[in-house]
Amino acid sequence: MAGGWARDGAVQDQIDDTITDAIKRARSDMPTGDAAKYCDECGEPIPKARREALPGARTCVACQSLRDGARAIAGINRRGSKDSQLR
Repeated sequence: MAGGWARDGAVQDQIDDTITDAIKRARSDMPTGDAAKYCDECGEPIPKARREALPGARTCVACQSLRDGARAIAGINRRGSKDSQLR
C-alpha cells in the first residue's frame, strides 16, 4: 500500500530499483582480464587461490579491504520525504 499520491506498489518499485542499481554497480566493479601475480598497491604476492577464485584480481586481500572501506556510498535518494533530502 502506497501513501499520498503514489500508486499501489510504488514503494516496492523503489526497493526493486535500489537493489537493481546496487547489483549493476557491484558487477561493474568486478575485475576482468588476467589476474596480477603481485598487488598493484603494495607489491605483495597475490595468493594463487585468490587469483583462481577472482579472475582479474589486481590487489591483495588487505589492499582490497582498504579500498572497499574507503568507498563512498552514493546513489539516488528514492525516499519521498523532505527530511530524507536534508541528510
